[in-house]
Amino acid sequence: MASYMNKFVGAAYPVHSPIENILPKPEPTGVDLYSRFFLAGALCCSITHGALTPVDVVKTRIQLEPTVYNKGMIGGFRQIIQNEGPAALLTGFGPTFAGYFLQGGFKFGGYELFKKLIVDQIGMEKAREYRMPVYLGASALAEFFADIALCPLEATRIRLVSQPTFANGLLGGFARIAREEGLLGFYAGFGPILFKQVPYNMAKFATMEVVLEKALHFTNRTKESLSGSEATAYNLGSGLIAGFAAAIISQPADTLLSKINKTKALPGETTGGRLVKFSKELGITGLFTGLTTRLVMVGTITAFQFAIYGGIKKSLNATKSTEISK
Repeated sequence: MASYMNKFVGAAYPVHSPIENILPKPEPTGVDLYSRFFLAGALCCSITHGALTPVDVVKTRIQLEPTVYNKGMIGGFRQIIQNEGPAALLTGFGPTFAGYFLQGGFKFGGYELFKKLIVDQIGMEKAREYRMPVYLGASALAEFFADIALCPLEATRIRLVSQPTFANGLLGGFARIAREEGLLGFYAGFGPILFKQVPYNMAKFATMEVVLEKALHFTNRTKESLSGSEATAYNLGSGLIAGFAAAIISQPADTLLSKINKTKALPGETTGGRLVKFSKELGITGLFTGLTTRLVMVGTITAFQFAIYGGIKKSLNATKSTEISK
């Protein structure tokens, strides 16, 4: 018993040598490092997407019912509050937070991992020369795995937003889809979500890297020379531009994803066939319905994601990501 207590107390209240407080702590590497990237990405995405749930509710309604919600973003807010009450703006918060926690971890952590793996394969010199393909390849691979985690929760969120009486929250909606439609119900939108998210993520990370590199070059600064507040400002500005680019590129797929998840497929319908059908019905104008709202949403989300991600990485001492910018 005494031995057990000594081990317990020693582990809980270790006595450190004074020199330990002077020497720098070793920086994390390997699994430890990339798990910190995962946590930082999970937190930054779940916080930002969760906070903007009301904007996403309005955007989804505009996409799915453009003849009803035809008064823009502010008008959409007013319509929903007037017809359903303020609480309706938080519809889908549960699956949004949970889904983007998982997706954010795989997205950001995966991007850091795949970027390093690619650099290890081709060498730093070639990676710097062909850094755009490296950014695009790493972000595409990361997003593929992130979407496997996100898709069931995104399907639940869209069903809750598009059909307010479908279920009471995340668990009820998730259970109903599982019971009535099975695994295919969760992954009916997997093709469209890849079609939307992979180009989105490629544009997001590649634009961020390029804009940040140009901004640092223009001001004759390096990442290492930036103070905490300066790094946040650079990340916010670069992230905002990256968000705009990503929103425009992925808008048609975002609209199609909302349409596919709103209703069940007819007997014999394939996902590809439904995509073609909805595209013809909507036309170019319809595919870009709600773009203004989405620019606000995605631009804001992306800017704050990169700012929060950088801050959390620093607090976790996970600053040694693979850098290939010139």
